[in-house]
Amino acid sequence: MTQPVMLGGRPMMPPPGAPAEELIVARFRGHARRLFWSALVLIAVFGATAYLYGNLPSPYENWMLLVAAGLLVLLLVVAPYLRWLSRTYTITTRRVIVRDGLGARSRQELSHTRGYSIAVRRGLLQRLWGAGTVVLSNGVDAPLRLVNVPSVNLVHEALADQVEVNQILAHRDAEPGTF
Repeated sequence: MTQPVMLGGRPMMPPPGAPAEELIVARFRGHARRLFWSALVLIAVFGATAYLYGNLPSPYENWMLLVAAGLLVLLLVVAPYLRWLSRTYTITTRRVIVRDGLGARSRQELSHTRGYSIAVRRGLLQRLWGAGTVVLSNGVDAPLRLVNVPSVNLVHEALADQVEVNQILAHRDAEPGTF
């Protein structure tokens, strides 16, 4: 029987016919540049609140100012942050997983063994920040979109490598009489 190739005491490739352990290659969120405007709104709201607190004309009261500031922060800072925080992308040695949502979560998966095409789209601002949108399509299911991926070139290379390795393993294990 052929011994697996070892790297640091861990097998790089399982022996033929043996199940491969699923390992996490990368786990990330979309680029945080989407939170730039939220940060500016937070600074502006706190600055305006500090300036206007106690200086409003007589028909207005300070509690109205604080309620308005709280609503602005809730809608324009906290909500976008929670939206950004709720979407995660995970690349494992077997599949790509997209999880979305805080309360009601949705999950999409795409297996590397089925193979898929990898398209990278980068707008001007995405190129400036080193980000991009990765679209994975296997031709059967709806395309899987990884939006605003940081270090998009590195993620593209990792995905291409995982598809190649999984295709080799699937082909090797499908051949009859191979040991």
